[in-house]
Amino acid sequence: MAPKFIFITGGVLSSLGKGLAAASLGALLEARGLTVVLQKLDPYVNVDPGTMNPFQHGEVFVTDDGAETDLDLGHYERFTNAVESKKCNHTTGSIYHRVINKERRGDYLGGTVQIIPHITDEIKKSVREVVNGVDLAIVEIGGTVGDIESLPFLEAIRQFQAEVGKENVLYLHLTLVPWIKTAGELKTKPTQHSVSELRRVGIQPDILLCRTEKSLGKDLKDKIALFCNVEPQSVITALDVENIYEVPLNYHDQGLDEQVCRKLNIWTRAPHLENWKDLIYKAKNPTNKVKIAMVGKYVDLKESYKSLNEALSHGGIANNAKVKITYIDSESVEREGVGALKGVDGILVPGGFGSRGIEGKIAAVKYARENNIPYFGICYGMHMAVVEFARNVLGWKEAHTAEIDPNTPYPVIYLMREWFDYRSQRVEKRDELSEMGGTMRLGAYPCNLIPETNAAKAYRTEAIEERHRHRFEFNNEFKDELVKNGLVVSGTSPDGELVEIVELADHPWFLGCQFHPEFKSRPMNPHPLFRDYIKAALRYHNDRQNKK
Repeated sequence: MAPKFIFITGGVLSSLGKGLAAASLGALLEARGLTVVLQKLDPYVNVDPGTMNPFQHGEVFVTDDGAETDLDLGHYERFTNAVESKKCNHTTGSIYHRVINKERRGDYLGGTVQIIPHITDEIKKSVREVVNGVDLAIVEIGGTVGDIESLPFLEAIRQFQAEVGKENVLYLHLTLVPWIKTAGELKTKPTQHSVSELRRVGIQPDILLCRTEKSLGKDLKDKIALFCNVEPQSVITALDVENIYEVPLNYHDQGLDEQVCRKLNIWTRAPHLENWKDLIYKAKNPTNKVKIAMVGKYVDLKESYKSLNEALSHGGIANNAKVKITYIDSESVEREGVGALKGVDGILVPGGFGSRGIEGKIAAVKYARENNIPYFGICYGMHMAVVEFARNVLGWKEAHTAEIDPNTPYPVIYLMREWFDYRSQRVEKRDELSEMGGTMRLGAYPCNLIPETNAAKAYRTEAIEERHRHRFEFNNEFKDELVKNGLVVSGTSPDGELVEIVELADHPWFLGCQFHPEFKSRPMNPHPLFRDYIKAALRYHNDRQNKK
């Protein structure tokens, strides 16, 4: 069977959930026995989101091969078996960058370089590159129909159907049917205008996903179908849900996967959705609950910690527990002290950069260490754990990370200039910071675990591979002294040069890791560190309850 292509566009406004729609459709098609790959094409001019402010863009998701990508790729991996790569996320910036490089090399033989055909051809090429031995590619077009930035991508996917055949391409459009409270009714006009705008650029949607907070009745579906030139059964209600993992089941109940297979003329088995139903049952019927304090500087924007929030939820499901996350601004801890941390069952300091709120994070680490509260430090959170330990256990009051204080006499975290890259089998070197994003350790790296540590007990193996996104590393110059005083190095690179995980010898559960385990956690297969962290938080919660 020739590969099939599903293009997902959005209209009316952003944040309707195209990424979740793509991921959920991928999950349904996999449940039917098909293999899928998912791709995101983003209209912004940045080459990738790696240097973008989390307040504007949200989380940067990192793939095994070291790509810094849109957060929707996290949805793709959590909902499906797809393993995303650099080929799965392209932007206007990256497409133009490739075209300009070709022009500079003379690949166009002196011809005039234009949006059509050169930019659109490059976009189509990027779509073809992602299909390798799979049945379907689901391609999400970022932004909203009508945006000037999206036009080259829409033109490219319009051309794509003519090149690979109408029988191999399906257009799915996500739009909004708002509930107007004062009128007491749902309004279809935004959807009509959105589809009209899409048809204006030459694309007729095959299926409409109508995001709404109220169910669409038959009359409304018939009206939308008539004005938008689609079959009534191809108007799908995308109803708001309590838990995002309900979306695949809701779409299936609406017949989305059946419509897709019929329109693309694909024969499949009946979908096996038992695991999704079991997941939702567990998520909705927890017998325990824990309260986790996440101490960071992007707490006003939950999208900045999307994968982290989901990984904590997965850890809760694995322990039949509801995880309540309390977001605490680390700057408020600096101003007001650790009072907001009292009564929590676990403390987590996530990844990040920069000096803002750093002393509040260190104070949170100290509070967790001294009060035997389960602590999980991720990337920067590990750095803060090492700095706090050096300051308050060893008495090195001026200890710091060289990222913040280059002149500290105790740079327990520093900028390593070279290390052995096991993927390329060569020594990688960092030069002075020339281009942002070009000096980071990115992607999957191997790690060996020390037996009998919390890390080894969680993973139940001695060799793992995890994804990184950072510049600064644990400084081995101070390793012996730190270890002698109770810091446990429980995971290192295979050559022992890079410290990947630290723990405390005399603490119930205290772990900091250099990598980002949240990127590999999935609802059906929770990451072992999050599973055991929530288990430790439950144990702490129950011990406190028993002492009352």
